[in-house]
Amino acid sequence: MPAPQPNILKNEVNPMPFPQNAPSTDDLLNLPLHEIALLSPDLLAAMQREIGAASKQMRAVCARFNAALEVRYAARAAEERHVSGKDTGTVRFDDGDFTVVADLPKRVDWDQDRLAAMVARIRAAGDDPAEYVEISFKVPERNYVAWPEAIRQGFEPARTVRSGTLSVTLIPAEEQQ
Repeated sequence: MPAPQPNILKNEVNPMPFPQNAPSTDDLLNLPLHEIALLSPDLLAAMQREIGAASKQMRAVCARFNAALEVRYAARAAEERHVSGKDTGTVRFDDGDFTVVADLPKRVDWDQDRLAAMVARIRAAGDDPAEYVEISFKVPERNYVAWPEAIRQGFEPARTVRSGTLSVTLIPAEEQQ
């Protein structure tokens, strides 16, 4: 019977050389977060690189697979949409024992300058543009921090700052020079 492997998560000595002692991605799915957090920085960095490479590869695999599905079904889906009298949207058709659901979403872009002119015309006619368009205002943060303090104070009540998601990257000391 083989000797039991020491537990790297409890800082026991592991006879396997690094990085073979790193938990697999399957292990990561099942390990409690606090146990992953206790791994050494070199293991975490190696795993971060491996996960990044696997993620990049999986995005490429998905793109290639989706392109193959498009090669196989795009013409048929276009034909089905044409028969249905629509340029975009979802169509369903059979391929053997399977129902193919092909969705071609509609993406609409609006010319902001022309919309602003229309809003001005609607206001000039005495109507409320909010009945026709959604109007939003944005202030680029770079502009805001460059403004004089007096102007910033006027805008401060309309400003809410939220944090994004923390991103942590481990860089070995030898790569920092």
